[in-house]
Amino acid sequence: AFAGDSRFNFILLDKNVGKRKAQIVAIRRSSGDLVLNVDSDTTLASDVVAKLARKMQDPAVGAAMGQLVASNRSDTWLTRLIDMEYWLACNEERAAQARFGAVMCCCGPCAMYRRSALLLLLDQYETQLFRGKPSDFGEDRHLTILMLKAGLRTEYIPDAIAATVVPDRLGPYLRQQLRWARSTFRDTLLALHLLPSLDRYLTLDVVGQNLGPLLLALSVLAGLAQLALTATVPWSAVLMIASMTIIRCSVAAFRARQLRFLGFSLHTFINVFLLLPLKAYALCTL
Repeated sequence: AFAGDSRFNFILLDKNVGKRKAQIVAIRRSSGDLVLNVDSDTTLASDVVAKLARKMQDPAVGAAMGQLVASNRSDTWLTRLIDMEYWLACNEERAAQARFGAVMCCCGPCAMYRRSALLLLLDQYETQLFRGKPSDFGEDRHLTILMLKAGLRTEYIPDAIAATVVPDRLGPYLRQQLRWARSTFRDTLLALHLLPSLDRYLTLDVVGQNLGPLLLALSVLAGLAQLALTATVPWSAVLMIASMTIIRCSVAAFRARQLRFLGFSLHTFINVFLLLPLKAYALCTL
């Protein structure tokens, strides 16, 4: 539909070289002051570009992301949970980080970057190694970390809405979460020396995000061991996890003004019995 429009320049690569190299080819061929990254399964609201560009008028801002929602939210019980998970990730985690000018990961479905900063960072981005091997995952988080290392701010704009397709079955969802967990652990290790230059809240936040799930996994294992060895139910652990779940979901329901967030408590079972073992596996297979 747009091939004949002179405002568009389509780059067709000979083969699939991966997201990172495709981004780099496009960025080097671009000419605008701002670069917008949009995933192929994402639809932007009509005002997203204007709202992101308005935030980027501040030269201290290197990147900005919008709010993600699930375009297929009503498909299955899982897509409904993931849509609420995205709301929490954007409007709790990213919003809190943006308060200190350092969103730690500008998500790929909708992220705008300052081109002049990108050009200075592309070589580092293209040649990223982990344990001596080229990296082929975690592009969004690593590019955001590079922006922060360059001394630029990264921001979150909650009313710039991008609707993206989310997994509707557990298998694809768990594969996605495995990639994301590896990316989080790896880039946290690479960014540890960056944290002292940021607000102390960011250090607490990053450490908590990485250690929290592992400590919760340890609690669950201890509870299962108690059940197996003593045939007694670890009520203290069960009640603590249940109360944390109820409080978190109630706060989200109040802030979003949507009772559906009370149903996010079901995600606790996925988290405890599927995501925690997966995150432990991700850490052991970095």
